[in-house]
Amino acid sequence: MTHRIIVRKEAEEDLLEGALWYEGLEDGLGKDFLAEVRAAIERTSENPLLYPSLRSNPDVRRVLTRRFKYRIFYILRTDAIVIFAVLHAARHDRRWIGRVDEA
Repeated sequence: MTHRIIVRKEAEEDLLEGALWYEGLEDGLGKDFLAEVRAAIERTSENPLLYPSLRSNPDVRRVLTRRFKYRIFYILRTDAIVIFAVLHAARHDRRWIGRVDEA
């Protein structure tokens, strides 16, 4: 069973920033980055409980991309998965923790 996915505005901005950065390195790399993130989100929608829980209320979890060093943070709800941050692994956790209450 796949879950409905909601991508918050902040996560969309993270994706755009990452795609533009990778595209600046090499033509087509930004598109590859977006495809990799999409694949990670699809894995999450198929089995959201597979990935580690970082916080219990709300249930915040994280999935890693395979090719790029990015972490996708989501809140698992009964009716959907809410993606609220897509951050490079070098970014500090304060970046996603500050967004949890808004998600």
